[in-house]
Amino acid sequence: MEECISVFDMLKIGIGPSSSHTLGPWRAAERFLRELQNENYFKIVNHIKVDLYGSLSLTGKGHASDLAIMLGLSGQDPEYIPIKNIDKIINNIKEKNLILLGNEISVPFFFEQDIIFNKNFLPFHANGLTFTAHLLDNTEYSSTFYSIGGGFVVKEERVNAIKKHVIKCAFPFPIQNAEELLNYTIDQNKSISEIVYENEKSMRSEESIDYELMRLWHTMLECMYIGCHSEGILPGGLNVRRRAFDMHQGLIGLANYSNPQEWLEEIRKTKVKFRQILKWVSCFALAVNEVNADLGRVVTAPTNGSAGVIPSVLMYYLVIENHKAGNKEIKQFLMVASEIGSVFKKGSTISAAMGGCQAEIGVSSAMAAGALCEIMGGTPDQVLMAAEIAMEHHLGLTCDPIGGLVQIPCIERNTMGAIKAIHAAELAMETDAKNAKVPLDKVIDTMWQTAKDMNSKYKETSEGGLAVAVNMADC
Repeated sequence: MEECISVFDMLKIGIGPSSSHTLGPWRAAERFLRELQNENYFKIVNHIKVDLYGSLSLTGKGHASDLAIMLGLSGQDPEYIPIKNIDKIINNIKEKNLILLGNEISVPFFFEQDIIFNKNFLPFHANGLTFTAHLLDNTEYSSTFYSIGGGFVVKEERVNAIKKHVIKCAFPFPIQNAEELLNYTIDQNKSISEIVYENEKSMRSEESIDYELMRLWHTMLECMYIGCHSEGILPGGLNVRRRAFDMHQGLIGLANYSNPQEWLEEIRKTKVKFRQILKWVSCFALAVNEVNADLGRVVTAPTNGSAGVIPSVLMYYLVIENHKAGNKEIKQFLMVASEIGSVFKKGSTISAAMGGCQAEIGVSSAMAAGALCEIMGGTPDQVLMAAEIAMEHHLGLTCDPIGGLVQIPCIERNTMGAIKAIHAAELAMETDAKNAKVPLDKVIDTMWQTAKDMNSKYKETSEGGLAVAVNMADC
């Protein structure tokens, strides 16, 4: 099966704190509503129940899976819902024991009883959830979905049906692995971003591509801006204090600006010393993931838990490496990053519930490294080498969030992934790609084998590692 994955599939705008545990269940709820409408059941729904399984159950409360499901069933869109409306909608459901299904029909919904956390795993994927609608004619309609990482949602029967048929990708340059991608760049004498752009043009206009790419960037920029200007304690009970605000204040000092774009230009004026480079990159990454942990709007890149790596590395390039860079380089960066992410998704996984944190921070670091390498002038084989180097040094990274929250160690890991990405790009730029010993595809294969060998308690279950070594009550 050849899978076409668009830039806008890999990079999606959504609400934190997790793409697989928040955005995925949210999108699954939306799909369930569409199924009810398609089957002409929507108007006779009397009651809704939702069962969460596996990792979705074990860490669902810390990841706000229950809240996301209610928002999805309420007909809210994670791309556009005003953040300030979230608490009001959730509180109304809890207080009235009613949910406005699809923002149209009010049905009984008891928050504590109608979202059921089942610790057992469904065989198809670690993140399973089943929606059951009780209908007025005393029948039921159920549907099971799987949140497979990065906000992607599938149904097992659909996947099995596809496997029985050979489906050709409609892209002019269908890509399943890094070797195919590299061969296209050689045959067509194009950069990786140019190959990606040609594929995107087969689906939408150039104006639409450019607009949507810049919408992704503006969302990233606004997220960093909000994170750098927000104080306080993150929700969830760990009492994690936001750090980006203080770090940002120490770096920028007294400055005049009124919006994210002016802020970017103000930072460019700052004379950055070497040690401050590390601080600025860390500040940008912290800012994004603190917003993510506070149910803010971020760009899934490729997941919410790793959303800080790509924007912080791109920001590094804009404010430190190349002050003349603009929209062209931003779009180029995002296209390369998305293609590297799609190769990882096809060959391995971008779900921490399946592969541990190597599948999230590791993949995001590889995406950022490759993208940075191209806009710094690297050749396509150096770009793939940069991605390989970044992932090579994340292999085996576990996912053990304390309290099931996307906070410790998740927020800091974004800073580490960003710094590794920059270093990987620099190493690749200084290396003759002909001397590369490990192809990117081999690292992707190794990552998947490592994921399969990894003990399940280190795969976003909060049943091992830091999650059990640190008592949440003592935090």
